[in-house]
Amino acid sequence: MLESLEKMLAKGVDNPLLRFGLGKGYLDLGDHAKAAGHLQRCVVLDPRYSAAWKLLGKAQQGAGDLAAARLAWEQGLEAARGHGDKQAEKEMTVFLKKLEKAALKDQ
Repeated sequence: MLESLEKMLAKGVDNPLLRFGLGKGYLDLGDHAKAAGHLQRCVVLDPRYSAAWKLLGKAQQGAGDLAAARLAWEQGLEAARGHGDKQAEKEMTVFLKKLEKAALKDQ
């Protein structure tokens, strides 16, 4: 699947759904940096794509960039609230709370 999506991108096709698919695919493979790059492009193309914000935060967290993960989830919450995506809003709220708990433990 990733190979065919990469071929589409190489041919000049670039849209939020394609970038989301690439980001999710690389995230599933554990390639957090590549996933974050595609998901970052996805939210630039469509800032209201709350599912992309959610995965972007996960990719950044996996890459060890907790500040970027927090920012992605905060922006994702705004996007989710903006168009009534209650499920994504709940999930990102939980992710942010877990991040805060971990930060308090590390102090």
